[in-house]
Amino acid sequence: MQRQFDDPEFKRVSRRQILKLTPLVALGAFAIPQAQDYLLGRGTAFTDWAAAKLFRTGHLAPTYPDSALTPLNRFKFNSYDTNTPEIDPDWSLEVSGMVSKPGDYSLDDLRRLPKISQNTRHVCIEGWDLVANFAGARMSDFLKLIGADPNARFVYVECADDYYESLDMEAAMHPQSLLCYEMYGKPLEAGHGAPLRWSLPTKIGYKSAKYLTSFKVTNVLTQRSYWGDQGYSTYADI
Repeated sequence: MQRQFDDPEFKRVSRRQILKLTPLVALGAFAIPQAQDYLLGRGTAFTDWAAAKLFRTGHLAPTYPDSALTPLNRFKFNSYDTNTPEIDPDWSLEVSGMVSKPGDYSLDDLRRLPKISQNTRHVCIEGWDLVANFAGARMSDFLKLIGADPNARFVYVECADDYYESLDMEAAMHPQSLLCYEMYGKPLEAGHGAPLRWSLPTKIGYKSAKYLTSFKVTNVLTQRSYWGDQGYSTYADI
């Protein structure tokens, strides 16, 4: 019997059978309730790690001609809580954290920065997508305006509807990442995030936070993102 276990052919067959069984064992682990959250969490963490390594600041999302635009009235309102949160009539964006010029910034402050208009695809995790026109200031220009620390790792925002979101600094500095205050040549409508939202064509739609009220540059995130903290990808790259 000992010779059978030592036999090279037996070892080769045994290894082959183990490799065949490995996926079944992994799938079987998902059937154990206590293991599901751990395995899904580890899988999402690995996906985010890989996304961070692969993200390229200079790699642009596709842009489209005006003829490809989806009509504005067909762009769904898709909000976390409400399409009409209470917005202060004297709205300003509160800036804090690792910046040399903290304080409140108005829409006029943002409009003084170069205005970027782009037709990009908005991809929703629910399975729909469309091409829309977004316009506003590059987040990279705003980060320069507020004197963001070049060694900072994250940007974190909070919103009037209690939503919150974050970006790693590489994504924030991407040339297509916008602090958006217009769509289709008009000021944002309430349902689309007025007065200010993110537009992030390199990310899944839930990263494009709406109704922004505060903007923090930081090295530490106590909360990553609303959906990221529910088990979804934090990076959410397309």
